Amino acid sequence: MQNIKDYMKGVGQAARAASRLMAQADTAAKNRALTGIAAALQNQSAQLLAANAMDVAAARAGGLDDASVDRLTLTEESVRGMAEGLRQIAALPDLIGAISDMSYRPSGIQVGRMRVPLGVVGIIYESRPNVTADAAGLCLKSGNAAILRGGSEALHSNQAIAACVHDGLRAAGLPETAVQVVATADRAAVGELITMKEFVDVIVPRGGKSLIARISEEARIPVIKHLDGICHVYIDDEADLDKAIRIAVNAKTHRYGVCNAMETLLVARDVAAKVLPPLCKIYLEKNVELRGDDAARALIGQMKVATEEDWHTEYLAPILAVRVVAGLDEAIEHIGTYGSQHTDSIVTENYTKAMRFLREVDSSSVMVNASTRFADGFEYGLGAEIGISTDKLHARGPVGLEGLTSQKFIVLGSGQIRS
Repeated sequence: MQNIKDYMKGVGQAARAASRLMAQADTAAKNRALTGIAAALQNQSAQLLAANAMDVAAARAGGLDDASVDRLTLTEESVRGMAEGLRQIAALPDLIGAISDMSYRPSGIQVGRMRVPLGVVGIIYESRPNVTADAAGLCLKSGNAAILRGGSEALHSNQAIAACVHDGLRAAGLPETAVQVVATADRAAVGELITMKEFVDVIVPRGGKSLIARISEEARIPVIKHLDGICHVYIDDEADLDKAIRIAVNAKTHRYGVCNAMETLLVARDVAAKVLPPLCKIYLEKNVELRGDDAARALIGQMKVATEEDWHTEYLAPILAVRVVAGLDEAIEHIGTYGSQHTDSIVTENYTKAMRFLREVDSSSVMVNASTRFADGFEYGLGAEIGISTDKLHARGPVGLEGLTSQKFIVLGSGQIRS
């Protein structure tokens, strides 16, 4: 334990020193690093895939489930995707140093705000090695230093990606310690990382609910996180039903094991008999298990009984809870009671109802006539994302470059003193 403590302290000290240099780095240097990392990933694709094959073999031998193995596995296509993601981040505007809201005060001073990095970002994640490249890229572009702690199942993959990151940093004249991937699988390293408040400014956990809950409870550093993605689609009685069916099918079946997939479908009573039979026929053809309230089950015979627990559950699987509601008020009340403040969508052609839904649903993403699957940093034009936050401070929704920055007040004077 003492060795881990000393190791993590060294990582933290190096990150803090690097963060000061990264805050000074100009846009050209950061972009050179990003494109250099992208080139290294593609040039070293064979080495990356070989390292990943070691992790995959160990994971299969250790009995890791198929879904987790799938998230762990890299391919030539996914390596190209990581490289392209970094190039896209390089193409994004650099927010650091941007000045906004300048105004004169009666004293004659000018007051405004400047966009600045957070400092040192600690990111803890599971399975997906591509997070190493995405997180490194976003932290670099936003002028931060990063400490990345991936899952033990991806240790070889993450270290191979880290070598490419260091190649790009070195070529751009930036400190290699600006991105450090923790080189031990010892879980004690996580305990150290989330309590090193003298070195780390914010923690971002990405993974299962148990991981995020543990970090939220034990961290002594601010955490950007979400626990659940209990996402809803509400089909209003003034919805275009063809549009509603397309949206509801996509929101549930496009991908099952993702946080922005719909888990509960709400349908207005006046259109339930029209929309549920054709919609549920598609779900059943796709082998989605349906669990509904009495009104929904009266329309769909194959539907199982929904329990109170179903409304609280993020399935991450081909299972869908269905409830028939009286109308918009009851839909908003249901979302407020059972939702996780992640992503919720209304399908309606009524502008007034759409605006009420946008105002009154308290989630990090609220949508009108669109699939919840769009709640994603790339789809929102943020480039890659470092995660999704359902917190209200400091960032909310998909966390891209802006979410990895803060603002400070700046004052320009010409000799004024306060009387």
